[in-house]
Amino acid sequence: MELNTDRSADLSTLGTLGTETRNEHTADLDGMPVADLLTAMNDEDQTVALAVRRALPRIAEAVEAIEAALRQGGRLIYLGAGTSGRIGLLDAVECPPTFGTDPQQVMGLLAGGPGAFITAVEGAEDDPERAVADVAAAGLSSADVLVGLAASGRTPYVVGGLRYAREIGATTVSIACNAGAEISRHAGIAIEVVTGPEVLTGSTRLKAGTAEKLVCNMLSTATMVRLGKVYGNLMVDVRATNAKLVDRARRIVVQATGASDADAERALSAADGHAKTAIVMLLAGLTREEAAEALLRGDGGIRSALGSGTAH
Repeated sequence: MELNTDRSADLSTLGTLGTETRNEHTADLDGMPVADLLTAMNDEDQTVALAVRRALPRIAEAVEAIEAALRQGGRLIYLGAGTSGRIGLLDAVECPPTFGTDPQQVMGLLAGGPGAFITAVEGAEDDPERAVADVAAAGLSSADVLVGLAASGRTPYVVGGLRYAREIGATTVSIACNAGAEISRHAGIAIEVVTGPEVLTGSTRLKAGTAEKLVCNMLSTATMVRLGKVYGNLMVDVRATNAKLVDRARRIVVQATGASDADAERALSAADGHAKTAIVMLLAGLTREEAAEALLRGDGGIRSALGSGTAH
């Protein structure tokens, strides 16, 4: 795969990007009293959610594509550099404890490797071939969805990964914070959340980073809701791996079924701590084995399991 590594054209237009221009509302940032400075930041932050709202149709399209891929055994893989890559990785690592997913089902790839989460790796984002190597090493296939994140919308690492993903037939999604982004041209579904100039010129860890986090929240959470990993608004596939989560699992079972604390604890014990199984046991009067079978028939969803015909 050949990639253009000449960055001169890209850099010549970098200063024209909305995320790189100066914010007229904060031109005197260094002279503001603390209260005014924080108010200015808060005022700018309030524009982010509205920018995300304008991108909801494309975000919805991405959720549907991710859901379809995961139902067929595919994976969701985030790819990015710097703050953008860290946000994707953060969303990925939160999925197993929140939704009980396999760690390989939702992954995050960061330019420079996992160590770049803590310490910046200089020049990593400028290497598109490195992205190809990274996604290939992760086993990216046509069954997967690759989500490339770049606040600027032009990061070579992300461009390289998206190009490769399209070549092998994977579903591609881009998330950028500028209109007409370069990465949008390399994605089947282009999400552009136009956040405008930052409070601190060019510091895209601020509004742009917030926008990327909001979009990733939507992609993973909405997908998992659609996959039956949520009942009502309860995270019924939560992994109870510490005291706080054990207590949360108990409360989830009580809230979902109306059972007493004692009955919820007994059901959870019988279900090896799995709230979803305990809920089906209590609501349908099933044994653990019967509840597990009902969930299997119901594609993992509690509502489907309760209507699967195995309840009595």
